[in-house]
Amino acid sequence: MAAKAPEKTTKPKDRDFLNHLETYLAKRDGVDKLLKISRYATKIILASSLIPESRSIIPRLKSFESSVGVSRKAFRLGKFVQDINALRSSRWDSNHELVLLLIAYGGEGLYYFVEQFIWLTKSGLIDAKHSKWLQKISAWAELVGYVGSVSLKIRDLRKLNDEEKCVASTIEISVSRGLACDGDDEKMKMIKEKKTLKVLSVLQDLADGLMTVADIRDGKGVLSAPNVISSAGLFSAIVSTHKNWISC
Repeated sequence: MAAKAPEKTTKPKDRDFLNHLETYLAKRDGVDKLLKISRYATKIILASSLIPESRSIIPRLKSFESSVGVSRKAFRLGKFVQDINALRSSRWDSNHELVLLLIAYGGEGLYYFVEQFIWLTKSGLIDAKHSKWLQKISAWAELVGYVGSVSLKIRDLRKLNDEEKCVASTIEISVSRGLACDGDDEKMKMIKEKKTLKVLSVLQDLADGLMTVADIRDGKGVLSAPNVISSAGLFSAIVSTHKNWISC
């Protein structure tokens, strides 16, 4: 009887994959990031010489990439509300942190709000002549949001570094005194996992920021080359997919 207990506790980890996948796909961010992966993977193929220009699949790939781009904008309907709520629930210790929160959530919220109208222009409901200046507003708002977001995440990384040093000091003292430190070891592991995710999140924001700068500059410059932008987009999509999978 006692031997069967471990089997019961390990079963859910094996059988819950499909439930986990269902939960992931039920979230708008989950589907959106899968679309983002497919879009930028297609852009990388188009930007490379993997397929000759003469092949008939090229126009279909271009059409697919464009359609996925429009589809992703539909997933941003009402998404600005999450930034409003995130700002409302935020806590800050100084006016400097408040300013960073306003920049991060305000910029991203404005970006998502304007994206709704860009989707309406892409779908034909609003005159396309408004598309260019809407895209400029959207790109600048997105860039401002990334500046605030990266600043906040660097602040969080500093706090995690301080916490890591504190726990490491506690472990060192416990070891020197011959005391058990299982709880501290687990805490250190969690801190390192948080740091890894936070670093990946900063890199993701930088990649997305690079694409935003390319949009603002209308694709001019070395860093706006199709291969560079497509790779940055794919990297961002993979990191975001990983984070969303874990959060489920």
